Amino acid sequence: MGKIKILIADDHAVVREGTRQILEQEPDLEVVAEAGDGEEATKLAGIHKPDVAIIDVAMPKVDGIVATRQIKALYPSIAVLILSAYDDDQFVFSLLEAGAAGYLLKTVRGRELVDAVRAVYAGESVLHPAIARKVLNRFVPTPGKPVRQKPPEVLSERELDVLKLATRGLSNQDIADKLCLSLRTVQAHFSHIFNKLQVSSRTEAVVRALKEGWVTLDDVP
Repeated sequence: MGKIKILIADDHAVVREGTRQILEQEPDLEVVAEAGDGEEATKLAGIHKPDVAIIDVAMPKVDGIVATRQIKALYPSIAVLILSAYDDDQFVFSLLEAGAAGYLLKTVRGRELVDAVRAVYAGESVLHPAIARKVLNRFVPTPGKPVRQKPPEVLSERELDVLKLATRGLSNQDIADKLCLSLRTVQAHFSHIFNKLQVSSRTEAVVRALKEGWVTLDDVP
């Protein structure tokens, strides 16, 4: 297995250095590039083709929102993980809609960041608890609001089961254990879900499910 290649984009050099030190203590992680602004981040993403891009929100020239949108448009296979000091709604929702697979606050510990990098690389969703609650409050339809499209017409019953468990924050392995499936089967279900919903991450799929009313607050702890 090769190392997970990582791009770090933050306008504070000390933050980049600290993040690099945390990540490179892990044998399976390698920082291949650092950027001081969003414009440079997009350029370096094209040169180095990282597996994961860790992006800050507030950066000069091009901010994290635009950089995320550009990176996902040009290099959709790169998983974008937001690491920000801000949890303002305007940033959160804009970044998730731009295609970010995860959103962490800079208050997280090093171990949480390491775990998050591995998770988004594996195609999983990573949302800081405060961010996850914002997403639920924003996208879960109010009671009585009609569901726009019945999920069976889009997703199979098993795919919907998988998506509901993903909304609860379970990892692929946890979902496999819960549904008595193999990990490979769960990964295949997610691949089908992404194709059907035309999204590229679990986060995008969950947001779509919440918007459509396929998942309700009763499904989420």
